[in-house]
Amino acid sequence: MSINDTPNPISASFLRGGTSKGIFLDRSKLPADRSQWGFIFLGLMGSPDSVYGRQLNGMGGGVSSLSKICVVGPASAKQKEHGIDVEYTFVQVGIRDTSIDYSGNCGNLSSMIGVFAVDEGICTLPSSGTHATIRSFNTNTQKVIDTTFPISTSYPPSPLLDNPETTIAGVPGKASTIVLEFVNPAGARTGKLLPTGSPVDELPILPSMTLRCSCIDATNPTVFVSQTELAQFLPIAEYFQGTAPAVGETLERIRQAAAVKMGLDPSAQAQPKIAILREPHTEDDLAQGVDLVIHALSMGVLHKAVPMTVGLCAGVASNVENTLAWEIVQRSSIGREKRNMVRLRHPGGIVDVGAEFTEDGDVASAKVVRTGRRLMKGVVWW
Repeated sequence: MSINDTPNPISASFLRGGTSKGIFLDRSKLPADRSQWGFIFLGLMGSPDSVYGRQLNGMGGGVSSLSKICVVGPASAKQKEHGIDVEYTFVQVGIRDTSIDYSGNCGNLSSMIGVFAVDEGICTLPSSGTHATIRSFNTNTQKVIDTTFPISTSYPPSPLLDNPETTIAGVPGKASTIVLEFVNPAGARTGKLLPTGSPVDELPILPSMTLRCSCIDATNPTVFVSQTELAQFLPIAEYFQGTAPAVGETLERIRQAAAVKMGLDPSAQAQPKIAILREPHTEDDLAQGVDLVIHALSMGVLHKAVPMTVGLCAGVASNVENTLAWEIVQRSSIGREKRNMVRLRHPGGIVDVGAEFTEDGDVASAKVVRTGRRLMKGVVWW
């Protein structure tokens, strides 16, 4: 199939996964030549919207967490031999420009890959049981992700998303628990958990000043910096309040400098992401047992919550000795019973993320609880 043969409108589902929403497409409905996908995706999202940045001509919502697409297809015969049920490609679509980024993955939307694949008949559920696990392969990061969710007892069984089981920060109401587990998440982009070989690196900021950062690659490569250190030369608190937008330009330069250290393309805004860390400091932080406070940027914009892959990467980093995240968690957890999960405070609320390590110190998995909802199934014009 070529772009000329691609139906317009094209069949799609519009789904919420975690704190993101996106268009889910069956790969068989798209051209075989992936170089032709970009034009279709821009039309679907209403990009570029260089003047208003609202994507009113498409399904996008004017922020990075609402300008996403997942292309889902069946696993190959070789993948099935390894227990993989489905494969997918995540697409981050630019808002004001024509960028189409395949360099990373979205943890939030990953939580709905199994549900969509079952709904579309791309893979099937077991005929019995109360829960099912769908194993997917992400082509962006070449990593395996498991999603486990409740299923109906009817025949054929189907995913149940509206059981009043759990809540997640940033989303109103209760829904079914979806356990999202990234298997062997280290080196998702660079092939190494510590791409620079060190848990902490020094970045030259001014002629007489350097900034410490931790470059970690787990689920998605992320540059972690300290809010306390940034505050020495930037009005970072005002930036969080929306009153110092120029700070974003400096953070982008820091991100690009760290990208070079990690061996990544500094011009690719989606990878690596940058996240700002600080110790828990409010009474509510202490009352709720927060280990780490985090603000993250996505595509150059301060995120209203935290990209889930960044949150998972922070959970891994918190368990890697001498990283900035590890230093903060060690201080904040003094006198508290040790636990497997790390509790993050982000602008949208609180999330617990976990990481499991092998006896050799390798990252076996990173996991988090998400919820999701079916929003629309039909056709969309591009």
